[in-house]
Amino acid sequence: MTSTTAPEKSQAQTPADGDSGSQLTHGLKRRHLSMIALGGVIGAGLFVGSGAGIAASGPAIVLLFAGAGAVVMLIMRMLGEMSAARPATGSFSVHAEKEIGVWAGVTSGWMYWVMLCCGVAAEATAAGTIMHGWVGFIPAYGWVAIFMAFFCLTNLAAVKNFGEFEFVFSGIKVLAISVFLVLGVLGICGVFGDAPGTSNLTGDGGFTPTGSAGLIAGLLTAVFAYGGLETVTIAAAESDDPRKNVARAVRTAVWRIAIFYIGSMAVIVTMVPWNDPQVVSDGPYVTVLDELGVPGAGTIMQVVVLIALLSAMNANIYGSSRMAYSLVQRGQGPRFLGKVIKGVPMPAVVGSCVFGFLAVLAGIYWPDTVFTWLMNTTGCAVLVVWSFICLTQLKMRRRLNREAPELLTVKMWGFPYLTWVAFVAIIGVFVAMGTTDSGRDQLVVSAVLVAALAAAGYASQRRQEARS
Repeated sequence: MTSTTAPEKSQAQTPADGDSGSQLTHGLKRRHLSMIALGGVIGAGLFVGSGAGIAASGPAIVLLFAGAGAVVMLIMRMLGEMSAARPATGSFSVHAEKEIGVWAGVTSGWMYWVMLCCGVAAEATAAGTIMHGWVGFIPAYGWVAIFMAFFCLTNLAAVKNFGEFEFVFSGIKVLAISVFLVLGVLGICGVFGDAPGTSNLTGDGGFTPTGSAGLIAGLLTAVFAYGGLETVTIAAAESDDPRKNVARAVRTAVWRIAIFYIGSMAVIVTMVPWNDPQVVSDGPYVTVLDELGVPGAGTIMQVVVLIALLSAMNANIYGSSRMAYSLVQRGQGPRFLGKVIKGVPMPAVVGSCVFGFLAVLAGIYWPDTVFTWLMNTTGCAVLVVWSFICLTQLKMRRRLNREAPELLTVKMWGFPYLTWVAFVAIIGVFVAMGTTDSGRDQLVVSAVLVAALAAAGYASQRRQEARS
């Protein structure tokens, strides 16, 4: 790969250019981008994992999801501003490298890659467990291998095919949540029996029954449930009109997900007691559907959860491969991962899938050591990425105001005040994590990885400066 400084590289090449003599294709459309954003974030964390947040904080989970959603809305607006101005496959990593330095691009980019790959592993493992329950003669790890191979091949095909797969998968999830919300509202209104009123919101200890400790646990569940939205700005560079499409996708994806998450939590804690054991054991959605008398609720939700897992897995393989490709194109990774074949960064796709499968094996053979360490490294990854997005947007907006104001087709609200509000809120989440044992473990492990990546990035930056 030709040696060049990172800022020159990120500006000189078009968003999807590669040095291999080939380019990423522009096969994604606006409808694909919207569904990719939904696919990356609506997974088992919403359908099943949210039960732990409800059990931890009670009805207050609605406000926690609303607060976290407000911060995410600000983060996505910042990303929309930067990506619409300068679309890039590496999204926030490219912008951080340009505005802050190589070390910032390396740290945010590779942290995000690890997070997505470990997410693939967790999603594949959960999907394999579900399928093993249905088809017992194939072990769970066998199903994992099947899913990994299938989605690896899907992502090796033309990006348009990936977009169509994700459009269908995410469409099913959106339909399922929409039906759930309609049924839930009808149940709250008493159509399927006695209306619950506010008894589940104010009974059993009140709206905040578990105190500050429960609120912190619920807050962390809410914040991490939103991770994955950033993939839409990565995909924008492979769309037919990056600037226009990313702006529209960011605007629509945020409010849709806010409705799905916040609306779902409101329906659940209104319909069933927050401390119902089924909320955790069977999942909150199954519990509500059982309460409404929907036949086969458990089976229906298992199918939906499986689709959600596979969809998120598909989107995360895509996002991780494009982030790895972008980093390598900027000289921040193994060169072989940067090769583009038929418009697809095939080595980056395979590399991301291999890392994800190795993480699955770690979960089988070393569940309490290697796998725990891997999962802990991703605990703070999204917060680290969001922090870099805030700091990058502060610098990039000021520079664009001076040099190219015409590129600001999407503008961050209340700049710079709301950017600082979001950044302070993220710091507050870090502080909240430090008050829990599991949170402290994640902070320590993540800090080690951040320090290692930042040091490697800084060394690369010094080498580039010495050559220039």
